[in-house]
Amino acid sequence: MPTIDDRTAPATGAVRGRAARAGVPTIPLPRDSARATVATSARSRAGATVPAAASTGVADLLRGPVRPARVLLSVPAAVYLEVRTDRGPDVVGVLTSDAARLPLACVLSRPSNGRALVSVPSGSPAQVGAGRIVVGDLVVSAAAWWDPRPRLPSARPALLPEGVRELRGALYGDPVMPSSFALAGLPAGPSGPLAALRGAVRRADLDAALRTAIRLVGLGPGLTPAGDDVLAGIVAGLVLLGHPDAERFGAGVHALATGRTTELSRSLLRHASAGRVSGEFAAVVRALVGDGALAPALRTLLATGSTSGRALALGLATAIDFSERGARAR
Repeated sequence: MPTIDDRTAPATGAVRGRAARAGVPTIPLPRDSARATVATSARSRAGATVPAAASTGVADLLRGPVRPARVLLSVPAAVYLEVRTDRGPDVVGVLTSDAARLPLACVLSRPSNGRALVSVPSGSPAQVGAGRIVVGDLVVSAAAWWDPRPRLPSARPALLPEGVRELRGALYGDPVMPSSFALAGLPAGPSGPLAALRGAVRRADLDAALRTAIRLVGLGPGLTPAGDDVLAGIVAGLVLLGHPDAERFGAGVHALATGRTTELSRSLLRHASAGRVSGEFAAVVRALVGDGALAPALRTLLATGSTSGRALALGLATAIDFSERGARAR
């Protein structure tokens, strides 16, 4: 490594490193330009590296080269970063242990403490890559990995009938599929998008559902609008249940989301199209195939966020309805 003496001496071999050879202490300098010096100083000001369990859904981002990012939001339980990639913007999150376990996140071992996870405003610069996330004074490393796609017994798993009835009963108050349903924050009534979606289900018409999706994308407040959460639940449910048109439907929804919703929500729709879901959603799906108790898993999912958990559950129930009716039609 070059030293101050190396940098300031003439470029002749006879005089380079005289201080070092004379036994005078020298200060190592980076080989690159002053930009590298600034970067090194910034890293030294950051806190100690914090280990986290990272979703394999963001393995490419974390293991890839260091990329610039910007803060979308920092709250007590999470910080979300938008990362620019060759395929467009992507999102990665750092979450505390008591946050919903999203498929694009690195999860810390500690719960939130009531203060913002990182004290930086939206738009602040960050870095993602080489196994780390650096934002403000927080440095997170991927110390372990978890798979956000639930392990199911087959590509087209059979669901427990009593579990499906319990899911429908919790959502609709009736174990039989209703003619319509409502969700806070979304238009209700016979002309609303949810009613149109139920009509598509009754006809087992996934193309009609995709046409209805344009009315749901971005509908509702927040970083993950309720309309998007419903669609994410449908997409992920169709994929995990092995519906033959799941890939086409998921690609169509993701394409509709471009420019119509938040980057966080768009990224979650992309993960849903690969069957990657939150830990809470995955627990319900596993329970529906007999792996775990459904009642506590369903309570946890429904309690997620103000509308997100219920919207995701509605989407899952809709995917089940599509799969059942499609199977009867075939």
